[in-house]
Amino acid sequence: MLRCILRAKIHVATVTESNLSYEGSITIDEMILKKAGILPYEQVMISNLNNGERFETYAIPGKRGEICLNGPTARKGIVGDRIIIFCYSYLQDNKAIGFKPKIVFLDERNTILKIK
Repeated sequence: MLRCILRAKIHVATVTESNLSYEGSITIDEMILKKAGILPYEQVMISNLNNGERFETYAIPGKRGEICLNGPTARKGIVGDRIIIFCYSYLQDNKAIGFKPKIVFLDERNTILKIK
């Protein structure tokens, strides 16, 4: 049996830009993506702590400190909003049992505080 398991989480990032003109996605600081183990164009789920919105899109690499809601996702939050970014994977039972996700904790400037 396959189970959908949290594989990676970027905990409490701050939205730095909102770009309605872009075709879609969320731009995330490339180093943060690498540390979380999230690939460019991989599907992510975002939960906005400020307004309760929850939505899916895909991640694209960006500049240092950048967290930008692009295209329609720009309607889901504004600059300064705090968000959590989740990435899930399907794992076989034997791999899912005891699996620990990689969690990247950020400060208000999207600087990595710690990785768990």
